[in-house]
This record gives sequence, C-alpha cells and structure tokens, in this order.
Amino acid sequence: MTIDLESLGQAVKRAQYRNHRTMDAALQDVGVTLVQWDALRAVDRMPGASGHDLAVATFQSDQAFGTLAKRLTDRGLIVRAAGQGRRIEHTLTPAGRTALTEGHRVAAAVLEDLFAPLDEPRRAVLAETLRLLVTDG
Repeated sequence: MTIDLESLGQAVKRAQYRNHRTMDAALQDVGVTLVQWDALRAVDRMPGASGHDLAVATFQSDQAFGTLAKRLTDRGLIVRAAGQGRRIEHTLTPAGRTALTEGHRVAAAVLEDLFAPLDEPRRAVLAETLRLLVTDG
C-alpha cells in the first residue's frame, strides 16, 4: 500500500491547525494569544536573547517579532533593554512570568485533550516520527 504523501502532509497541517486553534482559544482565559505565549516561552528559555534569536525560535521574521515584542512590552509582559552593540535583549516581567505560568497550566489541559485518542505507545511513535521529520541530516 502506498500512502498519498500530499494527503499525509494535509493531515499533519490539519492536526497542527487544530492544535493552534484550540490552544489559542484556551489561552484567551490567560489574556494572551498563542503567538504571544510562544514568545513568552522563548524569552523564558533564552533570557537576554536578541530579537533575531527569539524570532528564529518562534518561527517569525525579525520584523514580525519586533512588532510582537513591542506589544508585549506595552502590555508590561516583557522588558527590552540595550545589550552589546545594537543588540536589544528581552526579559520577562513579573506579569509576563504569571502569564507564562498560567499558559503552561492551560496548555497542559489542552494538550492532554488533543492527544487523548493516543495511548502512550502511539504517542511515543508519533513523537519519534516527528523528530525524524524535523532532524537535519
């Protein structure tokens, strides 16, 4: 049996879209979008990181991340400060840390529901398969 790769690609995209749509709706209770929460996660993982590094980590262009960072700064969720040279460094504020923590709580519940149809062995196979698809070389 040959799997139609176009259909497989569409199934991956539908699963991703479902994840994003569900997560974005659930994060409204925290007062952030999925894109904003993802940025807060990146800032937390990479304290003092440049806008470029954070853009790469969140799959955005430098310009898009700059606009997002300005919004997060205006909301008091992150602080941007001058670093070495022209580098702008980003750190979470206490309000940003609270939004991040609450987002983790919401995300855990959403992901548990999304992956509920898969038992642990199937989750492990899916995780390994996706790792293979995104690993270079």
